[in-house]
Amino acid sequence: MKFDALLFDCDGVLVDSEHITTAVLRQLLAEAGWEMSQQECLDTFLGKAILDQAPLIESRIGRPVTPQWMAEFRRRRDERLAAEVAPVPGIAAALDRLQTRYGRHLACASGADRGKIELQLTRTGLAPFFLPGRIFSGYEQAHNKPAPDVYLAAARALGVDAARCAVIEDSPTGVRAGAAAGATVFGFAPQGDGSALRQAGAAQLFARMDELPALLLG
Repeated sequence: MKFDALLFDCDGVLVDSEHITTAVLRQLLAEAGWEMSQQECLDTFLGKAILDQAPLIESRIGRPVTPQWMAEFRRRRDERLAAEVAPVPGIAAALDRLQTRYGRHLACASGADRGKIELQLTRTGLAPFFLPGRIFSGYEQAHNKPAPDVYLAAARALGVDAARCAVIEDSPTGVRAGAAAGATVFGFAPQGDGSALRQAGAAQLFARMDELPALLLG
C-alpha cells in the first residue's frame, strides 16, 4: 500500500453539509446585524471552527460571541443537519473499497465538534466505516485546523507516522493542517477549480469520489 493510514476530513469530504451549516450561520449573523450572501459566508468560514472565528464575528456584530450564542447556533445547526445532511456522492462505495485494504487504519479527523461529527456520520450511514477510537475532533486538541494537531493525534492513535498518512481535505484550512502534519494531502475539488487547495499544499487534486480508491491504493 502507498500509505499506512487514511485520514478523512468530515464536512465536504464525507458529508455534504457545508451549505446547511453556512445557511444557519448566515441567518444567525443576519439577526445580529451582519448581512452577507451565502457565497460570502462560505468564503469567510469554510473549513474553520466557528469558535475560532469569534474575534472576527464580534468585530462585525459589536457584541461578544457568548456560550449562549454558540449553543443556539449548534442547536439550529444540528436540527437542520439531522433532517437534511447527506453523504458526499460516491463516498460510501469509495470507503467500502478502501476499508477492505486499510481495515482499522481509517480515521475521521475533523475541525468540527464531536457531536456534529457523530451526528452526521450516523445520519448518513457512514459511521460503521470508522471504528471506535477512530474519530477525532479539532475542538479536543490544543489547536484546531489549520494547526496540524488533529491529524497528528489521529496518526498517533493509529500507531503510524503522520508522514505515512494520506489526508483527504476539501478546504485550504484543512489542507494546510494536513501538510503541516507532514502527511500527503489529496484535495477534493468537486467544482473543478482546486487552485486554492494546490496553493495550500495539496499534493494531488481530484473531483469525484470514485477516483479516490485508485489514487490511494496505487
